[in-house]
Amino acid sequence: MAVTGIISALIIGLVIGVLGRLVVPGRQSIPIWLTIVIGIVAALIGTALAAAFGVADTRGIDWIELVLQVVLAGAGVALAAGMYGRRRHHLR
Repeated sequence: MAVTGIISALIIGLVIGVLGRLVVPGRQSIPIWLTIVIGIVAALIGTALAAAFGVADTRGIDWIELVLQVVLAGAGVALAAGMYGRRRHHLR
């Protein structure tokens, strides 16, 4: 993977991760690196699901693919925030 591909994956991961954080109510106390990782994974899985459903390549903006990615990121952020917060609370 070229440097531009890595940078693009990080930017897309950040955007999808932040959108995922926005759809989850409350404050999520997870680090930004975890948000990026969740966003990258959600983008990859969301793209694969959209391709499996045959909605990955549509005319214009692929709204269904984007919604899948954001929903997956939101679920990942909620899960990570719950686990991360529980771990931090347990360590105190």
